[in-house]
Amino acid sequence: MIPDVSKALSWLEANPHALKGIRRGVERETLRISADGSLAQTPHPESLGAALTHKWITTDFAEALLEFITPVDDDVDHLLTFLRDIHRHVSRHLGDERMWPLSMPCFIDSSQPIELAQYGSSNQGRFKTLYREGLKNRYGALMQAISGVHYNFSLPLAFWQARAGVKDEIDGKDEISAGYLRLIRNYYRFGWIIPYLFGASPAICSSFIDGRKTNLPFEKAESGMIYLPYATSLRLSDLGYTSKSQSQLGITFNRLPEYITALKQAIKTPSADYQRIGLKKNGQYLQLNTNVLQIENELYAPIRPKRITRPGETPSNALQRGGIEYIEVRSLDINPFSPIGIDEQQSRFLDLFLIWCTLAEAPEMSAQELLCTRTNWNSVILEGRKPGLMLSVDCGAAQMPLADVGKELFRDLRRVAEILDSNNHNRLYRQASDNLVAAFDDPELTFSARILKGMREHGIGGLGMKLANDYRRMLCDEPLEILTEEALAAEQARSWQRQRELEAADTLSFDEYLAKQNGE
Repeated sequence: MIPDVSKALSWLEANPHALKGIRRGVERETLRISADGSLAQTPHPESLGAALTHKWITTDFAEALLEFITPVDDDVDHLLTFLRDIHRHVSRHLGDERMWPLSMPCFIDSSQPIELAQYGSSNQGRFKTLYREGLKNRYGALMQAISGVHYNFSLPLAFWQARAGVKDEIDGKDEISAGYLRLIRNYYRFGWIIPYLFGASPAICSSFIDGRKTNLPFEKAESGMIYLPYATSLRLSDLGYTSKSQSQLGITFNRLPEYITALKQAIKTPSADYQRIGLKKNGQYLQLNTNVLQIENELYAPIRPKRITRPGETPSNALQRGGIEYIEVRSLDINPFSPIGIDEQQSRFLDLFLIWCTLAEAPEMSAQELLCTRTNWNSVILEGRKPGLMLSVDCGAAQMPLADVGKELFRDLRRVAEILDSNNHNRLYRQASDNLVAAFDDPELTFSARILKGMREHGIGGLGMKLANDYRRMLCDEPLEILTEEALAAEQARSWQRQRELEAADTLSFDEYLAKQNGE
């Protein structure tokens, strides 16, 4: 099942310099909650800056759903310390509120109002809020309140120069893009390892599925939570952050022009379901449009090819212009054992795994095979810790034990770890690899097993509140290490000034602006 990567690893061992300068960034989401655990009903704090324009602190779907964004960094420790500084600063500006430390919301039911994120009166700000109105009407607000961590990753130019013979990023954009697409195809085939190791949502509050049909054989704890005994990440299941209407789009990752064409087509393809919702009701917009995707970012995927966009540029046009610049991993649950939702060991594992995905051969995948890969993901998501769990090979042509596949993969990752450690003159990648591989012999070491023990003891709400309170005290007491109060105050002021400038610069009515964005 695991492709033979021995030649590529031998090449890498002979060219260790090719891995110097890996770049990464983190986006972490977290719900603001009140002291009693209920969803905060307060607006995004003004003291944190304007969510529309702040570089590091914004909101996602809801006013109460914070999102923290780090700058790109080539040092894991520096990256995570920067993220921790953002958490420290925000903790001190939340008053009596806390940050919910789990991916799945708890003290929310389907009838509770969830205020959409607000971005001011500019056309750009209103567009962002209306997009969220569309998400609410299409998928429900509760699904959008699920939180995760996104990990952005890119290999240095030196890697592509040594591996693909490119001269620079402009001339070599096709070869670099092909390399990242190979990474993505391997991620679809083997990325189930991420929820196996790091899935941390094996249980949900029963209120989360009120009125929703499910055939899953849930067990119920005394606290009222429901769980699957061997589940890893219900966040990634059909109960979580998914969209059935998108599964038939047939978007593949073989060649970049085909991917871009399919993505552009999806935002122009009418949807009968969304046409039934309608575009307007009583003069108020209900969604940006009635197509399968309102905008390209609505495409739910466990991984995305990305390029930083220029002002007014769509993600697909950016990819068309310059090729793939980096990839965004979207399968990480919030790490409840870290006050910042992710830890160093996870970051180092992701580096190893994504390098391996780039090196390993990855035959092209049809849309049908892409759907087939979902079989293994679903098995791991719903029963990943089940003794003797088998994974499907070649769309069901054969089966292999998950534990055997995981340990075989880690034999390759250990060699990558040795190369990275030799560059850095330490053993940190090897330590991460050695610690994590043990989870295939002992599934009780996985995040999901560890968090489920705490949830069964305290309930989801009890455990979530305990962690939220502990982390609030911890972060409020810690001094800043990289950021300064002066830098944060300057960014807060700059963000509000930039929002005012955008509001003053609008020349189109919102109807005209929306028509232009929809290509009318």
